[in-house]
Amino acid sequence: MEHYLSTLRRSMVSQWKQPALCNYRGETITNEELAVYITQFGRMFAKAGIAKGDKIAVCAKNTARWAVSFLAVNASGAVGVTILSDFHPDSIVHLVNHSESVMLFTDREIWDRLDRSVMPLLKMAVDVDDFSLLYCTDDAFGKAFSELEASLGKALAAGMDPESFSLPTDNLDDLAVINYTSGTTSDPKGVMLTYRNLSSSVSFGHENIAIYPDDNIVSMLPMAHIYGMVYEFLYPLSGGCTVYYLGKTPAPSLLLKAMHDVRPFMVCTVPLVMEKVYKSSLKPVLDKWYMKLLTALPGIGGAIYGKVRGKLDAAFGGKVRVYIMGGAALNPEVERCFKRMGLHYTVGYGMTEAAPLLAYEDWRRYRPGSCGKPISYVSVRIDSDDPRHIAGEIQAKGSNITIGYFKNEEATASAFTDDGYLRTGDLGIMDGDGNIFIKGRSKNMILSSNGQNIYPEELEAVVSNQEFVSESVVVDRGGKIVALVYLDPEAVKNSGLDKETLAALPEKIRTAANRRLPLYSQIVKVEMVSVPFEKTPKMSIKRFLYK
Repeated sequence: MEHYLSTLRRSMVSQWKQPALCNYRGETITNEELAVYITQFGRMFAKAGIAKGDKIAVCAKNTARWAVSFLAVNASGAVGVTILSDFHPDSIVHLVNHSESVMLFTDREIWDRLDRSVMPLLKMAVDVDDFSLLYCTDDAFGKAFSELEASLGKALAAGMDPESFSLPTDNLDDLAVINYTSGTTSDPKGVMLTYRNLSSSVSFGHENIAIYPDDNIVSMLPMAHIYGMVYEFLYPLSGGCTVYYLGKTPAPSLLLKAMHDVRPFMVCTVPLVMEKVYKSSLKPVLDKWYMKLLTALPGIGGAIYGKVRGKLDAAFGGKVRVYIMGGAALNPEVERCFKRMGLHYTVGYGMTEAAPLLAYEDWRRYRPGSCGKPISYVSVRIDSDDPRHIAGEIQAKGSNITIGYFKNEEATASAFTDDGYLRTGDLGIMDGDGNIFIKGRSKNMILSSNGQNIYPEELEAVVSNQEFVSESVVVDRGGKIVALVYLDPEAVKNSGLDKETLAALPEKIRTAANRRLPLYSQIVKVEMVSVPFEKTPKMSIKRFLYK
């Protein structure tokens, strides 16, 4: 495998004057300008006395300068600490302290909400929006930054000889990133990822999905999450792709406008987004009686689904070669529709600790219901006496796997087996061809009174397919299975349901779902919730909040 910074440098030099990072309808940074920023900040870090292995945090919404900040840190030998911008201010302060960060890239809005008096190790904060100084307590840092401010504009104007631009590539086993997966202050888990971990995932991307010089991508996932960092930033940028940033999560209308304008070659998202597209745009059309009749006819059905796919592709810009979903299972009904449409989609599987990918398959060979096959840099096994039929924990070992959790030896020890395999906490089976099928999280599994394993995620897929249901969570209440349901307010409003029909809806949903469920996993009750379920940054429901 090649060091990802080596791949990045070669790509930057080959497209020196071309756009590298762009804020949609805003600033554009060329590869040459990116090289100048990396070089100038690297000198500033050195003059300030920031040494190899020192921690520098980045906490801001997705922008081109977030990417610049991270690469400058990563190329200097310092360790990038990525913190999600929507964490509570107290949590951000705690993670800055826990990570021992000496410097912070953030924005003024976030900075004004942080209590700087309780961050004793932090010596400097820089506004990621314009690279202005927000805070400084150290003379050496202040002097170095003043020199940066004096020279940066001139350096950008003068440009740079590509032959003089260098990036370190002899540090594969050094720590590159500490990625915090949670904003809780009680027991933060900072996942430690090395340059080898990142390079494995970036290399896999280039080996499996080609990038061409005129390709673009829209960064929708937070770069502080490893899925967004690797596959919407490091991998495409190091392949010569131009990365566009939307800032905070945009309204659907702005997102579609950006897709139309940018015309991305690839869409990385979570199943929830594509499921909402299906429910709001595809299902209402395909469920009409005459469409059901026409799509059932040989030849005609295929042509109709092909046209539907064409409209979906056009909505995403018309150049998408593959839709990649990860972070959760794709609803079976939605998947059947996508398959019949001939949509170029695939579902992968991973986690932060795997930087992030464990399994993937090309859309041409992808098997519906699975999450692909183990990627080339990892060995995956199922901890089960019969891995093809009886679910067991998915365990992984390879060059992309974390070296552990920062300052948390106990969590690190419990995360690995005696022979060095990462315990994912996910339960699954693997067929004879190596395809992995995830059943659910081991901590979510419900053991029925007659000894049957019940996976809430499988029940939720059935419940969420029912009419008017937007999303659901299945819980165990003293041996009784209860489904919490949030209705789609737009669908309910447009249906014109009267109060009596609406009141009967929970029982209707329960009855319809139970017809498709085994007897041992029947739902006893459906309860409505009035607001959407709280989500994690990767749009998974925080099911621990619901009982």
